[in-house]
Amino acid sequence: MNKLISPCISICKTDPVTGYCYGCARTEEEKKLWKNENTNDDWKSKNLALIILRMKGWQLETFKESYKYKISNGISLFKKSLLEKK
Repeated sequence: MNKLISPCISICKTDPVTGYCYGCARTEEEKKLWKNENTNDDWKSKNLALIILRMKGWQLETFKESYKYKISNGISLFKKSLLEKK
């Protein structure tokens, strides 16, 4: 079984109103659970579906494009852009 890839797309800034990250729409607690080696893929899969439901408009489109790129290439589009500027 393939390991689920973290939904982090390297835009790590939390909305002070909702508590959700602008990039991936996760809470701080959800980010910790993704990093925990004991968190299973069933929880991660359900959480991925949940965070996508939280997103709308440009955030959802940006996330989908960058996450798809990350799955294929190992890094987010934002991180790729930063590396290209160096």
